[in-house]
Amino acid sequence: MEPFKNLLNADVVSQTAHHLQRVSPRFDLATFKKQAHQGLNELEFKDRAVHIYKALHASLPDDFDEATGILQASLKPVAAPLAHHDPDKELGALKTDDSGVAGWVLWSYGEYVARHGQQHPHRALAALHAFTQRFTAEFAIRPFIVAHPELVFATLHEWARDPSAHVRRLTSEGSRPRLPWGLRLQDLVRDPSPCLPLLLHLQDDPSEYVRRSVANHLNDIAKDHPDILVKWLAQHLPDAPPARVKLLRHACRSLIKSGHHGVMSAWGLGEAFQGEVILSLKPKRVHADVSVGNSLTLEVHLKATGRQAQTLELDYRIHHLKANGETSPKTFKGKRLTLQPGEELVWRKVHSFKPVSTRRYYPGPHAVDIQINGQVQAHAAFTLLA
Repeated sequence: MEPFKNLLNADVVSQTAHHLQRVSPRFDLATFKKQAHQGLNELEFKDRAVHIYKALHASLPDDFDEATGILQASLKPVAAPLAHHDPDKELGALKTDDSGVAGWVLWSYGEYVARHGQQHPHRALAALHAFTQRFTAEFAIRPFIVAHPELVFATLHEWARDPSAHVRRLTSEGSRPRLPWGLRLQDLVRDPSPCLPLLLHLQDDPSEYVRRSVANHLNDIAKDHPDILVKWLAQHLPDAPPARVKLLRHACRSLIKSGHHGVMSAWGLGEAFQGEVILSLKPKRVHADVSVGNSLTLEVHLKATGRQAQTLELDYRIHHLKANGETSPKTFKGKRLTLQPGEELVWRKVHSFKPVSTRRYYPGPHAVDIQINGQVQAHAAFTLLA
């Protein structure tokens, strides 16, 4: 799989330079290309975005309005939004081409606006409105939320009704308290109430692209204020249409994994499993080496002993060994199922230990827990080999 960082590469830099010079003779093409290309390949993803921003800063006019005008003029045209159109299908096409600039390089455009537009917030927000329709401005808008919260939230209320699903999504995604890769919005971590009216308006948006952002935003809030999500479920889950049920389900994933009683109860999962659980693992010794075979098979035998049908949320936790010899559990989604009285069932799951950039595996003893409705019901051990 191609590393994400290669989405910002030398060809993208050259294409961007071409369009910036095409729209303005005031753009310093030579400086931009020299500075942006130099050392780019040695950098990781976010560092590449900042590196290209610095080259833009060195090559654009000093006047913010003029510089932002050049950036906007270089953008790829966007088609008028279509009814029932989901932008998820066009994300892969959001790339710089002969018609203009789009895609991941606009992360660097947003960096420029975020760093130099704080004294010109109205002009900056207009630029971000344009950028987000060709990529996203979820990272760039966050410093403006910190510095100009009243203006930005008034703007977000307008954007929540924008014809573009990309703009409506920015309303939710840009204001998430704990957006990955983004500036953490500590005031909203402490008090997310300014975001709730926006999420209420967007939770039944016609675009799944927007609704998924709302779900992620609610999941962020739940990490610090689980009671807000419990209350939200009480108000908006009963008689909800299928699309909203799916959204709320996704919003609850962290609290379901942790077995939060209020959320589990809202989904009818608050009762402990009445039955027998047997967990077996194959093999008992697993290689963390893809060339040898690096998967673990979990086999869970369930037998219901209750007198009524039981709806069960079955998850599993891997207790990963850390460098200091301690273990750190991570919960993985399993399956939701219903068992009738006396019913038996076998659930199998293959868990891969293939290398990933977000986790380092250490050889030694590991463990697996089976959680049912948030409660540990079975436990087994295995050894991970180097």
